[in-house]
Amino acid sequence: MRLHVADHPLVAHKLTVLRDKGTPSPTFRQLVDELVTLLAYEATRDVHVDTVEIETPVTTTTGVKLADPRPLVVPILRAGLGMLDGMTRLLPTAEVGFLGMQRDEETLEAVTYANRLPDDVSGRQCFLLDPMLATGGTLVAAIDYLLARGARDVTAVCLLAAPEGLQVVEEFVGDRADVKVVVAAVDERLNEKAYIVPGLGDAGDRLYGIV
Repeated sequence: MRLHVADHPLVAHKLTVLRDKGTPSPTFRQLVDELVTLLAYEATRDVHVDTVEIETPVTTTTGVKLADPRPLVVPILRAGLGMLDGMTRLLPTAEVGFLGMQRDEETLEAVTYANRLPDDVSGRQCFLLDPMLATGGTLVAAIDYLLARGARDVTAVCLLAAPEGLQVVEEFVGDRADVKVVVAAVDERLNEKAYIVPGLGDAGDRLYGIV
């Protein structure tokens, strides 16, 4: 597993406002969208491209275009949905799949309640979207879904990660696939309720309210 922390003043600024408990939901949603676009820039550094020849108004030259098969973007519902627009802004030709997963607050295990993924994703670059990498259980389950369908190149884009969760993901992945985790920051630890500290609270609730 490879870890990339986006060390940039704009990332740090937006993350600081997201952490503030006084930031209202509309502002929170807008900042998540902006922050994910910045993280997506880092996450797509190794996106596959093909060389093409084009005609400019002046001459002939070569450039690149996104290669086939198209990348697959997978937000983990519900909080990951708030990251989708920011990601597809940079990858507008990507296909989108969905995984509905939630953490059982008693066992802290990930429970899957919805799955809209292709049966075969062999040869495709896959991008998972989940705001918080806390215990690692949800992300591990999502990665497992993709690996079982043939994926070998998976990038997870998260706002925050806890060291405990990163360790769980690293141990799970091993050398089975090329997995990269792109985050705005790695925080201190998990608390007794498995929330990231200092964190920003429950990302889903702050995006969409408590339902």
